[in-house]
Amino acid sequence: MELSLLVIFWYGILHAFGPDHLTAIADFSIGKDQRKTLLITILFAIGHGLSLFIFAKVLQSAHISDEILAYGDIISAAVIIAMGIYLLFMVVTERIQLRKHIHEGKEHIHIWFGKSHDHDATLAKSSSFTMGLLMGAGGVRGMLITLGAVGSGNVDFGMVGAFTAGVMLIFVSFGFVLLYFNKHFLGSITNVRRAFATAGVVSLVVGTNILVG
Repeated sequence: MELSLLVIFWYGILHAFGPDHLTAIADFSIGKDQRKTLLITILFAIGHGLSLFIFAKVLQSAHISDEILAYGDIISAAVIIAMGIYLLFMVVTERIQLRKHIHEGKEHIHIWFGKSHDHDATLAKSSSFTMGLLMGAGGVRGMLITLGAVGSGNVDFGMVGAFTAGVMLIFVSFGFVLLYFNKHFLGSITNVRRAFATAGVVSLVVGTNILVG
């Protein structure tokens, strides 16, 4: 792998450690099983990389001031805050449900939002991809600085692939941490609601900090 791609890959790793990204992953992955968690984290990373690629291409052909670029951070913050408000609303209105059952000799726990039990995870998957797209706007300035440091600043699919791979490595690793948490700490509805309430508060704090930072 070329040195420039290694730099982009490392930048993706560092970028993924942002509290806004990890908070978003946690918001979508709490209470999910292994398959759903991996899909959510991978789709978030792909959406994030695709968004940065699109924005970077646009910025290459158009001069946009730092003041306008700063709106990317506002978008990221707004998404995180909205997610926090949504989770807290679900907790307060008791719309987070838990059900246990035995299947093939193993206990399974299902956690879902709403009054009825729905196994369809399509909404969560599409939402994580969409959130990745929206939050990509907040990383455009950092991406452009990195591109300027490693070469001509031209964005290609190789660079985006390296960045996405770095982001995905951290997101998937964090997903496994959440899977352990889901398995060992979410055995009761009380703990589930506490977990989502905590995620909601953290989302509000992280989003607000981005706005005032």
